[in-house]
Amino acid sequence: MMRSTALTTNRLLASPVRNLAGGALFVLAVSALAICAYVAVGWSWGDALYVAVITVFTVGYQEVRPIDTPLLRAITIALITLGCTGIIFMTGALVQFITATQFSEILGDRRMSQQIERLSDHIIICGFGRIGQQLARTLRGAAASFIIVEASEARAAEAAKAGYLCFRGDATEEATLIAAGIARARTIVTVLHDDAANVFITLTARSLNKQLSIIARGEAPTTEAKLAQAGADRVVLPAHIGAERIAEILLFPEAGASAGLERVERELLPFGIAMDTVIAEPGSAWVGRTVAQIESAASMPILIVEVERAGTRQRERASAQTRIEAGDGLVVLGRGIQAALAGCGAPVHSG
Repeated sequence: MMRSTALTTNRLLASPVRNLAGGALFVLAVSALAICAYVAVGWSWGDALYVAVITVFTVGYQEVRPIDTPLLRAITIALITLGCTGIIFMTGALVQFITATQFSEILGDRRMSQQIERLSDHIIICGFGRIGQQLARTLRGAAASFIIVEASEARAAEAAKAGYLCFRGDATEEATLIAAGIARARTIVTVLHDDAANVFITLTARSLNKQLSIIARGEAPTTEAKLAQAGADRVVLPAHIGAERIAEILLFPEAGASAGLERVERELLPFGIAMDTVIAEPGSAWVGRTVAQIESAASMPILIVEVERAGTRQRERASAQTRIEAGDGLVVLGRGIQAALAGCGAPVHSG
């Protein structure tokens, strides 16, 4: 019995909000009973309410009516004893609530700072919009080390709820990037909707870390050159990529669509190897070359695994002697595929 009582007491005291609400209800109940008691002995509702308030809150102004009967004195003593006790308890609960909230915030900030300090060779994602959310999910699936920088309180809370390490702050400010560990980071990805903000973040990031790899998002096509001049290593135009992907689906509806290729892509992702489908444009240096020649000319190792012939749905496994024709679609595996293909000197249409 004693253990049960102790557990109940501990559970009650462990919740400052519950204590605060309980104290407020207790004070209101005591005050209401006292007011009804005063009215029952002939006082007006106004006088009864006034006396109850100044008694419970220990103000002690002059009484509006004499308390000169045993019944009135008993009502007033009960009101003082119970009401003042309730106010003291409620005040303590309020202090407990404020202290617990501040303590929790301090511990949360300190824990996050310790986690950021342990980060090294990590990725910084600026912005937790639709692209930032998808990027975070993919990186977590690949067991990559990353941190999200988000200025919006609601989105930062959403990121934290999803289990991501998130620093709330304006990524255009140097102090925010420094707090996110940009000096130790290997890559920063800025995917905000605002092109001007992405350009400014790119400039700031490049000035803080010369060796940093910077990937920037752009909305307007004219922003691509500005981001490159600001120091971005790669510029991604989502609208342009979406249009190219639609064109690829229209031209090569079967390319890369098999469940086997999708499974291979998922399994290779943790190793940093990506799969992309590219189209050899007419007049490019790819036309007339063999798969072996294209792979040798790439600036980084790539592997062409499939070829879909232009104008048909015929797909064939790529061999070293397979010769590429204008408009053919190629399924390519490798790291940094676009950079590797650029080294071939051949413009390609990428999906």
